[in-house]
Formats: sequence, C-alpha cells, structure tokens
Amino acid sequence: MVQRWIIAALRKRKFFSLEEVNQTIAELLVRLNARPFRKRPGSRATLFAQLDRPALKPLPAARFQFGEWETARVNIDYHVEVDRHFYSVPYALVHQEVDVHLTAETVEILHRGVRVASHVRSYVPAKATSLTEHRPKSHQRYLGRTPSRLIEEAQQVGPATGQLVEAILAAKRHPEMGYRSCLGILRLAKTYPPERMEAAAQRCLRARAYNFQSMDSILKNQLDRLPLPGDPPFRSAVEHDNIRGAGYFDSPPEAEPPVIQ
Repeated sequence: MVQRWIIAALRKRKFFSLEEVNQTIAELLVRLNARPFRKRPGSRATLFAQLDRPALKPLPAARFQFGEWETARVNIDYHVEVDRHFYSVPYALVHQEVDVHLTAETVEILHRGVRVASHVRSYVPAKATSLTEHRPKSHQRYLGRTPSRLIEEAQQVGPATGQLVEAILAAKRHPEMGYRSCLGILRLAKTYPPERMEAAAQRCLRARAYNFQSMDSILKNQLDRLPLPGDPPFRSAVEHDNIRGAGYFDSPPEAEPPVIQ
C-alpha cells in the first residue's frame, strides 16, 4: 500500500533535503489513512482513533538515541578507555571488566548489569573525565601502589627518570590518573639500559612531555642518542704536528728574529 500510494506517487519528484521529503510523505500518509475501506466501514484513521489511540502510552521525554555497546577493563587508575578518552568508575572495580553503552551525548558504564557510572561524552582524545566520588580515600589499600613508591622505583633507574615520574604525577588532578604512564615507564626500564632511560627522560623533561607515549617514542626512534636541543655540539680535539696547542700560548715569548738588511 505504501509503495503504491506514496512511493510510486513520488517517483518523479526531486527533493533537496530530508525535511522536504518527510513533509511530503506526511501529507500523502494522511490521505492514505483517510481512504475508505472497500469491504468494511471506516478507514485506517477511524480504526486507529477507536482501537489504538486509547491504548497508547506517552512518548519518552527524550528522543531515541542510537547507542553502541562494547566491553572494557578498568585500569589501575580506575578509568576505562572509550574512543581514546578516559572515564572514571568507582575505584573498587579496578581490573574488572565492564560494559560500556555509548551514545552521541552520554557514556554509561555497567558492571554485571548494574550502572556504576554515567558521564557526558567527550571527544577530546587522551584526556580524562573524572568524578571526585570515584576516587579512593586510600588508593594503596586497593592498588598496592602510592605516588611515593612509584617515584622511588623510578629513582632507582636514575634521577632524571625519577623527576619525570614525579612530574607526571604532579601534572594530574589526581595522582592516580598518572599511574598508567608511570607504570609504563617502569616497564620500559626492563627493556632499555639505565643510560638510555636517563637520556630519554631528560629529553621529556626538557620538552615538558610528561607522558609514557613520548618516552616510548623517544626510545623506539633512538632520539635519546642525539644531543639535546640547545646543547653545544661536542668536537674532539684534533692532534697534529703543526698544531701547537693551548700550552704554547702560556709559554714566554721567544726572542724576536734578527732583522735582515
């Protein structure tokens, strides 16, 4: 019926917006529903008013939004990563698997079917949306890690590495939000020697790049082997018989050669 009385009727029409199409379809739909039945009295419109309308419930206050579902694991910083953004959940769910329901405006996080967190969706990458009530009062009891312990472990690699970990923790609103980067840096220390770790950490500190990704990129691309920007290039002394050296200029002056007439 719809194909015959609406789609076929519009087959030669051209539209330039979705609103224009919907408006025209609505007009033809009213006409279709008002057409009298052939073998019974009334029309679709009269039956709807008599049977369907009294049984209908009110529409939801908000329009339907398309949603996506995915699973995620709560990291040590009690955040889950969704579309390159981080959202907090209650700290007791660290290392637990949760379900994430995404819409264009909201992010809902559920654990075993119960909603444990809800956030306004953010499209800013590599940033975090956190709620204060999700932060633990004593993070050590649940995670076995404290900021001071992380700094101490990094200082065992070298002073620059310790300074970098301390800077990462200080740059976050909550220190626990920097745990992921700090633990990543400590894992790098198991792959690279301390001298390379220290050189890479110095480069991160110089650039104020307080994150694991910068440290990892520097080491992978061997940028730590290059001199730091602003450092004078090192040149080894050249040895040659015709070069007198600095000691020559400290010796007393020789007698002036005789003047040849």
